[in-house]
Amino acid sequence: MLPVIALVGRPNVGKSTLFNRLTRSRDAIVADFPGLTRDRKYGEGVAVERDFIVIDTGGLTGDEAGIDVAMAQQSYQAIVEADKIFFVVSARDGLTPADEEIAQYIRQSGKPCALVVNKIDGLNIDVVTADFFRLGMGEIFLTAASHNRGVSSMINEVMEAFPPQEAKTDDEPTSCHIGIIGRPNVGKSTLVNRLLGEDRVVVYDMPGTTRDSVYIPYERRDKPYTLIDTAGVRRRKNVTEGVEKFSIIKTLQAIQDANVVVIVIDAREGIVDQDLHLIGFAMDAGRALVLAVNKWDGMTPDEKKSVKNELERRLTFLDYAQIHFISAKHGSGVGDMYKSIDASYKSAFAKWPTKRLTELLQDCTADHQPPMVRGRRIKLRFAHQGGSNPPIIVVHGSKTDDLPASYKRYLENMFRKVLKVKGTPIRFEFKSSENPFAKPTNSLASKDKMKLTRKAAAKEYGSRRSKNNKRGSKGKR
Repeated sequence: MLPVIALVGRPNVGKSTLFNRLTRSRDAIVADFPGLTRDRKYGEGVAVERDFIVIDTGGLTGDEAGIDVAMAQQSYQAIVEADKIFFVVSARDGLTPADEEIAQYIRQSGKPCALVVNKIDGLNIDVVTADFFRLGMGEIFLTAASHNRGVSSMINEVMEAFPPQEAKTDDEPTSCHIGIIGRPNVGKSTLVNRLLGEDRVVVYDMPGTTRDSVYIPYERRDKPYTLIDTAGVRRRKNVTEGVEKFSIIKTLQAIQDANVVVIVIDAREGIVDQDLHLIGFAMDAGRALVLAVNKWDGMTPDEKKSVKNELERRLTFLDYAQIHFISAKHGSGVGDMYKSIDASYKSAFAKWPTKRLTELLQDCTADHQPPMVRGRRIKLRFAHQGGSNPPIIVVHGSKTDDLPASYKRYLENMFRKVLKVKGTPIRFEFKSSENPFAKPTNSLASKDKMKLTRKAAAKEYGSRRSKNNKRGSKGKR
């Protein structure tokens, strides 16, 4: 097991900045804004040839109320999971009563801890750190995370105490990344907790509770998964806060990172234009899709029928995606989603030999020939696979640029049916081979050049002829 380091401290002491330094990434949103981090956020780092996991947590104050209570529970859970705690304090603020309360809780946990005095840039170190020795937390490290000062030496010294790790093998399983996407307050975090079977992320009856994308690795029935809880995406005109804009960017990045995207829709509000925009973005990214219609409990039969009719009418372009009607709060229908997620993931990374794809292409063209273009038949000769997630089928032939969209849809439907592709889009790339015996055709530019050349030649011929005529007339005289 990799060592786990938890970053714990008051709000706005620089935990997320330190997280980004340790993971050498920009995964955590950073702003001069207390209480920005709400969930436990995991990342991976490497120091002195040892891998480790670092957990970013929300700030603790000791007098939490409302949503801060749920945030504090996430921080306390991170302390339980950690092998080492980095207790982060601010040199600019000095020692506060909240710091003393957090230190007391860490001491009671019995976990090994290092005191990280952050934001020391521009300050007299001896003066600002004197009070922190009173906490008796053992190791003290002085850092300026925003300038990457003291961070490398700190993590190197800490990781030296952990035993060396065995080399990774090539057959380690790759987890299926599941992105949970949707509008604010449709129940994404509740669904994540239900899929995990624990209160892993903060759930609160308030839109915008989740601000950052949270990556959660876990196993289910010996299969590795990574759930990605994301911030809700509102319409652009309703986005005003800078933090929310960064959250939306993180959500769109999460779609790119995901292998299977679960679009969560509020059954009581029905499908709206913003849901369609999110579906469109996931389709453009080529990701496998599963639709989860949440809050299905308590609806009347007529309301359920109306929602199903609306989905059927507005999602005709998404007939390959499985739809699940669930209640994330009560758990009904949630377990059945894994079957669709696994099938979609399997189809997204399926491999087919060139022989099978070519034979399938020949069968399709035999049953329904490509159309004639300018009196000549479009020919499709062979096919091979060009990529995965989404599956890409490369088809070679002649005059493929003239192949109509209707015939492309016919090929997609036939390939999907025969290859049993579920939940993921299939992309076709058509390439035309040049005929080596075809005569080169002159472009418009070449034709214009030839015309100019002919004019110049005619002009030159005319001038020579007139000179000869003049010479002849002089001789006669």
